[in-house]
Amino acid sequence: MAAVLESMRALFAPAPAFVIDHETPADVVAREKLLDRAMGKDRRKKSSEKIRRGRIPAEGLAFVARDAAGHVIGTVRLWNIEAGVSRDGGAIEALLLGPLAVDQAHEGKGIGGALMRAALTEAKKLGHGAVLLVGDAPYYERFGFFADKTQHLVMPGPFARDRFLALELVPGWLTGAAGMVVASGRKLSCPSRRKAG
Repeated sequence: MAAVLESMRALFAPAPAFVIDHETPADVVAREKLLDRAMGKDRRKKSSEKIRRGRIPAEGLAFVARDAAGHVIGTVRLWNIEAGVSRDGGAIEALLLGPLAVDQAHEGKGIGGALMRAALTEAKKLGHGAVLLVGDAPYYERFGFFADKTQHLVMPGPFARDRFLALELVPGWLTGAAGMVVASGRKLSCPSRRKAG
């Protein structure tokens, strides 16, 4: 009888308002338009963008939220970086999160949180040690991001120290980390130009 009741509930349950999915090349235009709407055209001038420019997101760590019709209504990506150096001078591999954005018409539905949880869960599963970001501390603290782990790190260009946050996926990963955050991920490939001959 319980199985029949569960089947009936599933049959009449409302369809999920959104799903989290890996980003595909077909999502690029919709993602860029969403980011322009959510963050403005000046978004490309931020320090985080300097790190991302000319790079490809970390393998398997670019996600979108889709509505029931399959439209992109949210996005988050993580990028390979070096978070300064350790006390012994070795580069500290980490990830930079961002941008995280949700279409204004779909805010307040838990999409941003679902994107964050999916990204962080996958990053941990893939063996990454830490995630850094520049963002609103009260929002990101609920996911475990705090400024204390970035106190000896700097971003290229201007950034707000109180908005520069980190989460260790492996305890102690950022202990002793100091210096500049730099890109370390795969570069976008540029098509070779043919020489006129």
